[in-house]
Amino acid sequence: MVRITFIGAGSTVFAKNILGDTMLTESLQDAHIALYDIDADRLEESRMMVENLNTSINEGRATVTAHLGLENRKAALKGASFVVNAIQVGGYRPSTVIDFEIPKKYGLRQTIADTLGIGGIFRGLRTIPVMVDFARDMEEVCPEALLLNYTNPMAIVTGAVLQATGVATVGLCHSVQACVPGLLRSLDMEDLVERTQWSIAGINHMGWLLELAADGKDIYPEVRKRAFAKNDAAVEAGETHWDMVRYEIMRHFGYYVTESSEHSAEYSPYWIKAGYPQLIERYNIPLDEYPRRCERQIENWAKRKGEIVNNASLSHERTHEYGSYIMDAVVTDMPTRIHGNVLNKGSIPNLPDDAVVEVACLVDRNKVQPTLFGPLPTQCAALNMTNINVQLLTIEAALTGSRERVYQAAYLDPHTAAELPLSEIRALCDDLIEAHGEMLPPLK
Repeated sequence: MVRITFIGAGSTVFAKNILGDTMLTESLQDAHIALYDIDADRLEESRMMVENLNTSINEGRATVTAHLGLENRKAALKGASFVVNAIQVGGYRPSTVIDFEIPKKYGLRQTIADTLGIGGIFRGLRTIPVMVDFARDMEEVCPEALLLNYTNPMAIVTGAVLQATGVATVGLCHSVQACVPGLLRSLDMEDLVERTQWSIAGINHMGWLLELAADGKDIYPEVRKRAFAKNDAAVEAGETHWDMVRYEIMRHFGYYVTESSEHSAEYSPYWIKAGYPQLIERYNIPLDEYPRRCERQIENWAKRKGEIVNNASLSHERTHEYGSYIMDAVVTDMPTRIHGNVLNKGSIPNLPDDAVVEVACLVDRNKVQPTLFGPLPTQCAALNMTNINVQLLTIEAALTGSRERVYQAAYLDPHTAAELPLSEIRALCDDLIEAHGEMLPPLK
């Protein structure tokens, strides 16, 4: 029997997406689903939701168990074929609030802070020890399992697990799947979505759309023309739209990036600048966006949980998340293609071998096998490197307990370095280390 362990199962809506998908996948419908969390209330809500789904869409074929607390983690993992990770260490309060509020005291503003920037660094520092710890449990009780990591900062935490353990691991994000459809729809080219061929490679949240064709014809020139005209018209009229930052990145660096404009604004030094406050309004950069989303999600969950948790007729349609497709390909040996976050090892030769890159991968009974993509355009690789530097130093800081590596990761962060001098970056890190306290690994 296939056993699927879901770590961080208190993420009820996301668990519904991944596990609902498995129940709509023939090879996975008889699986044993082991739910694990450290929050008893959220775990019970998710158990009830999964039982509802199992009854309403799967004829009760799956077996569902719930496992609470660190003392039961190995029991949840034992014998797993697949482990899905969706933890958020520290939660919204206190940790995410700390990640935003303390940098503000230094004049450093952020939008999302879950991938890079000072917030991404500290999110990584508190997440890596927990993930490495349960990956080591996997080495002991389910050494053949495949770990599907959905937790951010994706490249940082996936890279740490791959460096520190021998667990087969792939990081998964939906920004690649959403990239081309979102771009074409925003430019009134939606009729081409189902007829496109595209090529994407790079790093998580900064993958590059390098080729774009429809019916074999290159449509990138038309995409660029429309995107630049849309931005120019918006600026001239004093208006905005949701994707202005990515259009400008494409204008200046030649290619469109996979992750949204609110994310992309904090991955480079060009957008959130105290000395140029007009950029925030001109390019529609939503400062403090992630805390607002968290507050909305908390409020919405209080209103919605009844219809999910207590709904015996709960329905589900298969999503575009890669999880169920990966599991099905491994179980049936019917290959599928995904874009996964994996150690580079030459897939993109002008990025470091120990970087985590996001490239096309073949999945079958041999699990996830990255393809050899080839070199990126020089300017794209250079922008990726500004992020990779931070990722590798954050991983090293967490795995070695080096406080100096924390400072150096922050010194090299593009947004932080553009705003603060070295001495203030160091002081900011000290304040964040103190505020997070035992949420972080011991640092010397």
